[in-house]
Amino acid sequence: MDFTFTEEQRAAAEAARGVFAGVAPDAVPSPALTTGAVAEGFDRALWSRLAGADLLSLLLAEAHGGAGLDAIALCLVLREAGRVLARVPLLEHSAAAAAVQAYGGEAQAGRLLDPAGRGELVLTVAAQGRTGHDPAELAVTARREGPGWLLDGVQTAVPWAYDADLVVVPAHLEGAGADRTVLALVPREAEGLVLAEQVSTSGERLAELRLRSVRVGPDEVIEAAGAWEWLHALLVTGTCALALGLGERVLRMTAEYTGKREQFGHPIATFQAVAVQAADRYIDLRAMEATLWQAAWRIASGAPGPLPVAGDVAVAKIWAAEGVRRVVQTAQHLHGGFGADTDYPLHRYHAWAKHLELALGPAAAYEERLGDLLAAHPLD
Repeated sequence: MDFTFTEEQRAAAEAARGVFAGVAPDAVPSPALTTGAVAEGFDRALWSRLAGADLLSLLLAEAHGGAGLDAIALCLVLREAGRVLARVPLLEHSAAAAAVQAYGGEAQAGRLLDPAGRGELVLTVAAQGRTGHDPAELAVTARREGPGWLLDGVQTAVPWAYDADLVVVPAHLEGAGADRTVLALVPREAEGLVLAEQVSTSGERLAELRLRSVRVGPDEVIEAAGAWEWLHALLVTGTCALALGLGERVLRMTAEYTGKREQFGHPIATFQAVAVQAADRYIDLRAMEATLWQAAWRIASGAPGPLPVAGDVAVAKIWAAEGVRRVVQTAQHLHGGFGADTDYPLHRYHAWAKHLELALGPAAAYEERLGDLLAAHPLD
């Protein structure tokens, strides 16, 4: 395992810093003061800048106009996005396109990847399941009918669904001996697909995705074994990268505030009780970082390990979910009443942190998965 980033990975992170440099976390109304979603759609101007910097095609091969980079490069970019609360479907779009490239057919790749890399076609993924706590692949069923497929079921909390052109939906095959998952590439305007608005803790517009005998053609389904597991691992790891970037920015805000705020004639950062809490959160962030790069490296390299890659992903999500929660809670505490001021961005980071903590499952769900993996693969 080598945590030294390549020149290309560092260049991607530098490009992301340039694109995100002018992004203001408070560019939309505060979720604390807004009834419903803070905005109808994502930041299209930022999306165009990401496309112009070739950051939407980061994982795509050169044949599709991409840079041919890996999950580590994507996570470096997502880390920068988390620092500014970037309101774009960068994770879902990139992961979906990468899954089409890795597991889809030539026809699917030829039809989707070039416009996706240019940002002209927006992709998202329905990965939360029916309730947010059950496996997403069991929330929708797929059955063959003629040359195509029929989809039925419900997926909750689908990010950016109202803005996406195509939703990647994991679906469980019905029928005897059909215990496997396929990925359906469902157009948002497909007949039988209904969106019901939901709002996340961050104030962003989500959707409950209801599929009622939605018909998709044979070229709109990825049947390759392992496609959903790989896509899910990339989504979870990318969520950890967003949480890391958010947490690092919050700790920096806390350091700046406590370095200036004085009590008894001294900055409160010099008080032992404050310094110890900040130090604990720094340790959380370093653990989040180490486990993130381990998971991203396993996905990118395909290297074997004592546990399947799902084990490293589970460890990363446990640390990300618990760590980002502790970071924002401590920041809120050390800011005092100022942290709750809606003219100050900390409360926005707190709201986004809660969303990321629970996205794709809370820490407890991954602790159970890790326990199952350890039982199935005992370590010597």
